[in-house]
Amino acid sequence: MSVVLTEKAANEVKKFITDGSYGEEAVLRIAVVGGGCSGLSYSLNIATDYDAEKDTKSDQHGVPVVVDRKSALYLDGTSVDYYEDLDKRGFQFINPHVKRSCGCGNSFSV
Repeated sequence: MSVVLTEKAANEVKKFITDGSYGEEAVLRIAVVGGGCSGLSYSLNIATDYDAEKDTKSDQHGVPVVVDRKSALYLDGTSVDYYEDLDKRGFQFINPHVKRSCGCGNSFSV
């Protein structure tokens, strides 16, 4: 799998799925989309769609993770963690291919 979800991030996703009353078909869809000041942005969504021809799917700490094949090219070796501190909390992408990112950290280029 091109993306690794940490156990802490998986636990946060599980809470979100449970609190949002999503069905058993819910998956975490991780993607790269165009946009932002550096050209590309990460996308995390709870979805129910999965296409075996267009997506890869894995189970990580009890969370089904789906990545489309195009995004997988940019995400290979990336880990997704959950960061929590006094001043900030949220999902954090650690992508070894990033050459440049914007000041706010929401977009990147490879």
